[in-house]
Amino acid sequence: MLYLLKIVYATFLLPPGCFLVCFAGLGWWLWRKKERMAAGLLLGVTFLFYAASTPALSEALVRSLEERYEPAAAMAQGDVLVVLGGGATQDTPNVQGEGHLAGHAANRLLTAYQLYRLEPRPIIFSGGQVFAGTGCEAAVAKHILQSLGVPERDILVEDQSRNTTENALFVQKLLQEKGFRQPVLVTSAFHMDRSVKQFAKIGIETHPYPAGYMVNRHAIFEPRKLVPSADSLADTSLALKEHIALLAVRWY
Repeated sequence: MLYLLKIVYATFLLPPGCFLVCFAGLGWWLWRKKERMAAGLLLGVTFLFYAASTPALSEALVRSLEERYEPAAAMAQGDVLVVLGGGATQDTPNVQGEGHLAGHAANRLLTAYQLYRLEPRPIIFSGGQVFAGTGCEAAVAKHILQSLGVPERDILVEDQSRNTTENALFVQKLLQEKGFRQPVLVTSAFHMDRSVKQFAKIGIETHPYPAGYMVNRHAIFEPRKLVPSADSLADTSLALKEHIALLAVRWY
C-alpha cells in the first residue's frame, strides 16, 4: 500500500506526472474529435516526455557515461589532486563562513578528501563564480577543506573558471607554475569523459578518478522505474547535455 500511494501521488499530483495525464487526456479528446494528426502529434510528444521522465531511461543514459572509467586505476598515481567545481550558493550559513557547494561539487570534494587522507598531496580546486547570484566555488571548497584539517599549504584554488573548458585552461597554468606533471582528475562520473577529453585537448594527460556516482553500475529492473518523476527528467536532461557537450569537444 505504501508503494502504491507513492506511485499514485507521483503520477497524478506532482509534475511531470500530472502534466502527462493532462496531455494524454487532451490527445485522447482530440482523437475522439477526429483531429487525428493533432492527436497523434500530441500523444507522440507525450510519450517522449513520459519516457524521458522515467528512471528506466534516465538511469540508462547516466550509466552510459558513468561506466567509462574505473577509479581504481588512479588510486596510487599522481602528484596533485585536481577537483572540478559544480556549483555553489553564495550566502547560505556554513560551519565556517558562508556558502555551500552544490551536490555534485560536494561529492567531488569529498572523494578528493578521501584520496588526500590515503596519500597526502596538494589539492587544486577549480571553479569560480559562474553567475552573480552564485558563490565562488573554490573559496567555499577551501573553507571546507581547512575545516577538515587539510593544511592551507596543500590547498590551491583556481577561482576564475566558469565551465569545463576554462577549468582545463586555468588549471594548466597552475600545473605549469607549480611543476605538477601527473594530475589526478576528480569529477563526477557522468562528467569524467568530457573532462578527460577537454584536458587532453590542451595537452594535459590526467589520471581519472570518477566521483559521485548517480546510479548503480548494474541495472536492476523494477516496476517503479516506469513511474515518471521530476528527478528522472532532470537526470535525463543532464545526461543528454553531457552527450551533446562531448560532441562539441570532439568537433571544436
